[in-house]
Amino acid sequence: MKSAYKLIFSLLLLFFFTGCQDDLDDVIRPTSELDIKNFIWRAMNDIYLYKADVPALADDRFANQSELNEFLNSFSSPEDLFYNGLVASHDEFSFLVEDYQALERSLDGINLSNGMQFGLVRYTSSSQEVLGYVRYVMPNTSAEAQGIKRGDLFNTVDGEHLTLENFSRLLEPSTYTIGLAEINGDEIISTGETVTLVKEEYTNNPVYLATTIPTASGTVGYLMYNGFTGTFDDVLNETFAMFNSEGITDLIVDLRYNSGGSVESASDLASMITGQFKGEVFYKELWNQELQTYLETTDPESLVNRYDDRTSSGGVINSLNLGRVYFITTLRTASASELLINGLKPYIGVVQIGENTTGKFQASTTLYDSPTFRRNNVNTGHTYAVQPLIYKTANANGVTDYTDGLIPDIEISENIRDLGVLGDPNEPLLAAALATIAGTQPLETRAKKELFIIFGENGMQDPLYQKMYSRELLPYNPQSLTH
Repeated sequence: MKSAYKLIFSLLLLFFFTGCQDDLDDVIRPTSELDIKNFIWRAMNDIYLYKADVPALADDRFANQSELNEFLNSFSSPEDLFYNGLVASHDEFSFLVEDYQALERSLDGINLSNGMQFGLVRYTSSSQEVLGYVRYVMPNTSAEAQGIKRGDLFNTVDGEHLTLENFSRLLEPSTYTIGLAEINGDEIISTGETVTLVKEEYTNNPVYLATTIPTASGTVGYLMYNGFTGTFDDVLNETFAMFNSEGITDLIVDLRYNSGGSVESASDLASMITGQFKGEVFYKELWNQELQTYLETTDPESLVNRYDDRTSSGGVINSLNLGRVYFITTLRTASASELLINGLKPYIGVVQIGENTTGKFQASTTLYDSPTFRRNNVNTGHTYAVQPLIYKTANANGVTDYTDGLIPDIEISENIRDLGVLGDPNEPLLAAALATIAGTQPLETRAKKELFIIFGENGMQDPLYQKMYSRELLPYNPQSLTH
């Protein structure tokens, strides 16, 4: 599945940034393509996590600048150089962008969206036909205005049956019309109803749903959190103030559709859930061997991220001081979501309900063409930026490299025939979490494994899809390193 995501991402990245070209500055001083390629090589040579696995990035690979230029000019474009010359074969997450302004907007949760958050399934493993199903709808969007709701099914786009060849129309920044469908037994039947949806610039609040649920044993807090977006950390903190005021005894954090985001937001959320571990290790960073040795010698504390009592914006964290937390996860749960779960495990009871997570434990950062690779003093002659993997994360017990994902304690999957209402205690995955809290057996028969094969979803065209990133300053000065 990861390979399929990587292929689709490569095909659709062009669409994403073509739709954002209006964000470019009107007047820039052009930089030569060779200079851009030199910046990309320098950035990767300096900081790339898997530098040792790419011969062209070795410090002694080129005797002089002329040899390096000859190598760089052998690639037809900056993209060709990056993906075919500098990225390790096992790296599915590093990427290059031509427009860092569009990337920055995405980091702030601003994208083009019609509000319909959907999954895509194949009818069978050999089928070319595709069925879409709605997971949830974001407020104040085209999808909400058109009455689209969780559980709706669709099998056409712009009058054509959805297939592996044309489903990408759903992912492009455009307007399209879907045809609704229903499942009758094992047959997909069109209803004849169509809905036209329009994508517009939208700022997505990742705190999708926060409520409390009274139970026989106490009040349970329920948070559906769909992305680690730093600009909404204060909103998240306010949510925990509400949980505190309601006196919750247990907390369920629903990460089933959360593909990750900011490591700083993950640190904040971990401290909101707990609070009693200020100063303890939340996670440790493992860089490439060259940088790891340098940082361990010069600034070992920079490799440690600790529980804190203030958000990244400086506000006092509203902590719950819990000794146990319940997470709902699926295969779409990735990166910063996994960091949160893994970072809490050494300290409190963590109960995971749902499916295996994705298995993404590496963080990236945006590198600009500047002396320090940060945004200050950036070269205004182009807007290329590199987003490479820079370090692996490990929890306080050293646990990392969970390539197969984090395994649930209670396995249960969503069934597109019976998705239920998010936040409703009868929704199958939430019901399983509540049953676990109550000490009873979850009703597994309500969410049997679906025969349909999930292979994609909205957002997979986003360059930050399933990515974990840091926006902090680098813990060293690149100009001080000698390779």
